[in-house]
Amino acid sequence: MKKLFFAFAMLLFVLAACEKEPSPNDRLNEYVKLWDKNNFNKMYNEYLSSSVKKEFKPEDYVDRYPKVYKDLEISDLKVTYKKLGEDDFKKKEKVSIPLQISFHTMAGNVKYEEKVTLKKEEKDDKSNWYIDWKPSLLLPGLEKGDKIKPVTVSPKRGEIRDRNGSELAVNGEVFQIGVIPEKMDGHDAEVKKQLASLLDMSEKEIDQKLNASWVKPDLFVPIKKIPSTKEDLVQKLYELPGVDKQNAEGRVYPFGKAAAHLVGYVGPITAEELEKHKGKGYTESSVIGKRGLEQVFDEQLRGKAGETISIVKPDGTEKVIAENKVQDGKNISVTIDGDLQTKIYNEMKGNAGTAAAIHPVTGEVLSLVSSPSFDPNDFALGVSSKEYAKLEKDPLQPLINRFALSYAPGSAIKPITGAIALENGTLNTSSTKTINGKTWGKGGSWGDYKITRVHETSGPVNMQTAMIYSDNIFFAQAALDMGGDKFVKGLKNFGFAEEIPFTYPLKKSQVSSDGTLKNGSIMLGDTGYGQGQMLTNILQLATAYTPFINSGNMIKPYLLLDEKKTGLWKEHVISNGTAKSISTMLRQVVADPRGTGHGANLPNRALAGKTGTAELKSSKGEKGKENGVFVAYDSTKKDLLIAILIEGVEKGGGSKLVVQKVANIFK
Repeated sequence: MKKLFFAFAMLLFVLAACEKEPSPNDRLNEYVKLWDKNNFNKMYNEYLSSSVKKEFKPEDYVDRYPKVYKDLEISDLKVTYKKLGEDDFKKKEKVSIPLQISFHTMAGNVKYEEKVTLKKEEKDDKSNWYIDWKPSLLLPGLEKGDKIKPVTVSPKRGEIRDRNGSELAVNGEVFQIGVIPEKMDGHDAEVKKQLASLLDMSEKEIDQKLNASWVKPDLFVPIKKIPSTKEDLVQKLYELPGVDKQNAEGRVYPFGKAAAHLVGYVGPITAEELEKHKGKGYTESSVIGKRGLEQVFDEQLRGKAGETISIVKPDGTEKVIAENKVQDGKNISVTIDGDLQTKIYNEMKGNAGTAAAIHPVTGEVLSLVSSPSFDPNDFALGVSSKEYAKLEKDPLQPLINRFALSYAPGSAIKPITGAIALENGTLNTSSTKTINGKTWGKGGSWGDYKITRVHETSGPVNMQTAMIYSDNIFFAQAALDMGGDKFVKGLKNFGFAEEIPFTYPLKKSQVSSDGTLKNGSIMLGDTGYGQGQMLTNILQLATAYTPFINSGNMIKPYLLLDEKKTGLWKEHVISNGTAKSISTMLRQVVADPRGTGHGANLPNRALAGKTGTAELKSSKGEKGKENGVFVAYDSTKKDLLIAILIEGVEKGGGSKLVVQKVANIFK
């Protein structure tokens, strides 16, 4: 029995020895792990000393600090320290351990040293170490009663200017329209009704603003911002009792509708955009480019917000603990000529279509127009749902950016077909084709399919005559003579079926839906005069004419003034001899009274160019919508090349309508 008692006593001794007293190192290690996980609840309840819990209630610690970490965007917490030796804490009731604390915040990195004190306390008949916590463990220098002040300073958005320094998108002055309630003099209902009508808002929206909790009778209540250019509207608003305006900052687009699709506009970031651009510095209050250059160059234009985290003492003094200086956005200068942009837009106004103007030698893009258009100033300030619905329902679809789309080039492709045929040797400048009548069909696999030409000629026809008359049959036969592989290769040499190397995203051109043209096929013949499935954007069509001006080399179009001018996109697309031959023919298309472009034969300009009409129809025999095209350049000065496409010209004079518009621009 004595032996059994002795064995039991020894077991208790061993178990007691095994239950080692926790060290401050172990407790601090556990606490830091919870800290890293932002588990403030467990940190407070299981690790803080009794004296700290008396001084700081759960709401001061458990409720507040997770919110602080979220608001300050604290991450990557690292806490390091040198562990105490057993002699440093054995038989002691209190120890201090130096900590090295670092973390990342919205305003940059924070790194500092602080001492943490651990106290030995008895709880539930057990002795353990507890953290004698203090606010400076959260942020350097933070004390009880201090306030944490995060501040974000929005950067000044960079401006967009044209080649001459004219303002395309700038930070300017807009009008904040508002109401001083007590000055409505009892006419509240009528004022709100008139205000809603003039500002294109609902009365409910106005009521929501006037009924906000902070509103007082004598205070100015902001209702809506409008462009400062709308002076007539301001005058009507001023006639309403209680309505006033204040000057405010806003994004301003001086060229309005003329450059809307090119320049675009800015607006508040959406949840979808915020998710898409996650990790790029955008916040819920960010403004972002929505379309055009504002969107393409948003990252450079927006700059970087300045952020500061400060500790504010009860006496009002502040101590900055982290700061990122604000970086204003970069100004951007483009090759666009604002006056030319406006001139082309005004010439096209009332017609759906698109235009590109380039310097055919340097590659500078001078204008990109889409018509009709919208006022970007309205969109930047918040277009109403009523106005947006009106634009959406407009049959001319002013919200579509047409210069980014691709179209069938029609007969404007004939100079390129002719150049490829000359390069392949299947035609020369003196070659002729005898074509009888207005229609021609190959027979065989073509069945009764026929190609129609507008002007009937008698006798042999050479390429120059075919170019002057825009003979569909001649160029269809030229394509068939070359064969599909040679023609496709030639078109690819001109950049078709390839992404145009340009800063602004444009729809890729195509030779056909599958990129091939079968020998002897109807598709091959139709492609020879710009029908079939061939598609190109207006800038690429304009660029494809530059080999005729540059001894066979095709320029690379560029948009930024400070962009490195690589000069050429494609070298030796055609020979210098072929370039001269085609250029001579294009001059005759305008100079010859029989030419389809003769309406652009100006006394002060030696214009050369080619017209085109692309018919859009879903089945044979159907009379479809027609798009008119004209590409023209000054063959002497070589300083300007313009390509314009107008939709639906079948009732308005066909391509002659486009020729006249181009002539007016060159005048």
